[in-house]
Amino acid sequence: MSPFILLMFLFVYFGVLLGVSYFTSRKTADNSTFFVANRNSKWYMVAFGMIGTALSGVTFISVPGAVGVSNFSYFQFVIGNALGFLVIAYVLLPLYYRMNLTSIYTYLEERLGHKSYKSGAMIFLISRTIGSAFRLYLVAIILQKFIFDAWNVPFGVTVAGCLVLIWMYTNKGGLKTIIITDTLQTFCLLLAVLLSIYFMADGLGISVLEAFERVKDSSYSQIVVWENILGDKNHFWKHVIGGAFATIAMTGLDQDLMQKNLSMKTIGEAQKNMLTFTSIFVVINLFFLAVGALLYIYVADKGIDISTLRTPDYLYPEIALNHLSIAAGIIFMMGLTAATFATTDSALTALTTSYCVDFLNFNKKENPNDPRLVRQRNMVHFVFSVVMLIVILIFRLLNDDSVVTAIFTAASYTYGPLLGLFAFGILTKYRAKDNLVPYFCVISPICWYVLNTYYIIPHTAYRVGFELIVYNGLTTFLLLWLTSPGRLMKLSKV
Repeated sequence: MSPFILLMFLFVYFGVLLGVSYFTSRKTADNSTFFVANRNSKWYMVAFGMIGTALSGVTFISVPGAVGVSNFSYFQFVIGNALGFLVIAYVLLPLYYRMNLTSIYTYLEERLGHKSYKSGAMIFLISRTIGSAFRLYLVAIILQKFIFDAWNVPFGVTVAGCLVLIWMYTNKGGLKTIIITDTLQTFCLLLAVLLSIYFMADGLGISVLEAFERVKDSSYSQIVVWENILGDKNHFWKHVIGGAFATIAMTGLDQDLMQKNLSMKTIGEAQKNMLTFTSIFVVINLFFLAVGALLYIYVADKGIDISTLRTPDYLYPEIALNHLSIAAGIIFMMGLTAATFATTDSALTALTTSYCVDFLNFNKKENPNDPRLVRQRNMVHFVFSVVMLIVILIFRLLNDDSVVTAIFTAASYTYGPLLGLFAFGILTKYRAKDNLVPYFCVISPICWYVLNTYYIIPHTAYRVGFELIVYNGLTTFLLLWLTSPGRLMKLSKV
């Protein structure tokens, strides 16, 4: 497909997003609008829009590509995700609403102490910056390969251009704008998935229903992996347990997605949002896996050589842009762009909110909507855009693994301590040894990285999967518990 056609599509797409930004922020663009959308969001719009944020370009490209190796076993992880969303709806959201939080990490200050609070907020800033940078990196390498390499545009310029455009449409309206744009982008993403299935079925000379039958009858449709619980990362319980705790940590303890839930009027609306979102999330992941199976069926049927692809992440774009119709290529690019930018724009807003509230103390100011604070918020928003650019360029130099694996591996290390902090606060009545908390949050992931890399992998048959986040969080929890002043006092009396 012509790179020029794809480039024109991107300009039109961003033009629409900029138009939405203008209309949502032309009347009010203060900090209350940016941080919590004036707490006036409609739950059904948030539920639908969160799909695009939660899925991202990782799901759009890496999940279909990984079907060739792991079949539908990723759906085990999705089952775990659904269980985690229920915990968020009925345990975490009531807590956040009861405390009327803007940043969810202020809970840690009241429950555990000031340094625990700052540690939790810092973990989020690092984790979300890395995770969102990885996700944007994924779409950037596709844009680079299929569009900008034709004009010899440097990769750094491609990424910088994406971030500038995202900054432009999120800078004023913040969360209020994002709730609208994410709704639009989720619609584009879902449409792209459904139409991709249609175009591949048409290329195979079968109907959509027949395509689903071929997927169901193929070897790719195997979901459950029961064998070899020690040596297989894709074992059922590893995926389900890892998926549940990853969701609790990466969604329920993450300012990004929780910020949208906190923008609604009542806890009831927020819970309806989470339940609706969960239902759609499970179904749409099945569609992504079906796309993956159809990609490999299409490749086999047409005799397409994919051995030269650097990574399975390239499979979907390769087929959509080089082997299907122009319409299919545009639809693919629409879905990829929508999925990735829905994640990145939301992340930039959440990072800005967390830094302004947790480190600049906007919530403690007499007038949080003071024009000087608005200008300060704009600068923070810009700085995080630059930081994300730098992280992406570093990842470009270092990454040699599948993006989906890299993201969840990094998240297992960075979000683990956050899981341990909140679990200690919610499940125990002890206070933490606040001065030690920052050290625990560093010690735990380092210990597990060393253990997994230099002991478990070389010397044992066990292979750690997504459940790594559980081990990491549990280690942080135990360190907090063992050094808790209340517990030590009880032991001294015995």
